[in-house]
Formats: sequence, C-alpha cells, structure tokens
Amino acid sequence: MSEQSGHWPTELRVSEDKRTLTIAFDNGERHELSAEYLRVCSPSAEVKGHNPSQKQTVPGKRNVGIMKIEPVGNYAVRIHFDDMHNSGIFTWSYFLDLGRDREKHWGGYLKELGEKGLSR
Repeated sequence: MSEQSGHWPTELRVSEDKRTLTIAFDNGERHELSAEYLRVCSPSAEVKGHNPSQKQTVPGKRNVGIMKIEPVGNYAVRIHFDDMHNSGIFTWSYFLDLGRDREKHWGGYLKELGEKGLSR
C-alpha cells in the first residue's frame, strides 16, 4: 500500500489519442485527467518552483499529449509529454488530489491565465 496516499492505483491508462490519463484506485475512485491539466499542474520545479513565490503559469498547452509514463519506485510515475517536459514526479497522492480537487486546481489555473493575459 502506498504510504503517501493510503491508496494504491489499480489501473493507469493513456487514451489512444494520448490526451487523457485514466487512473483507478483500490478504493474505487477513478479519475480521467487531461494531458493539458496534468502538464500545467506538473509537480516539477519548472512549474511549482522551489517555493510558492516561484510558481509558474504555463500557457499554450491545450494540445499537449502524453508520450509515455514510467514508474518511479512504488510511489509515483514520471509522465513524458510531447512538448518534451518530463521532470515532474506524479505520486499516487498527487493524482488523488488532482482528481478530487480538479475544479479548484483548474479554476485557479484559468484565473492565473486571465490575470496574466495568457491563453491555453
């Protein structure tokens, strides 16, 4: 069992068009997360920074796709996006957070884009 999330993934599936990652957990939760959403919420230092003041808003990722996913130990995966970004380590608990709080994360991202005059 994952120590970080308390739940273990039972399925990770990239859609045929490479635009969606479906992740199912042993508690019955299932989340379909778009590649764009995953890319702009990447837990990488490039996006999140090393502290909150360094957080970046990543525009122009509406058409990004997932090239591949690879395991990182027993707790996470690295997603390789077709814009060559691959430095984020997505833990099981982070996937749960992204799935459960999608409206908060996505809404915050769209608000930041608008405030900065950027587009998806």
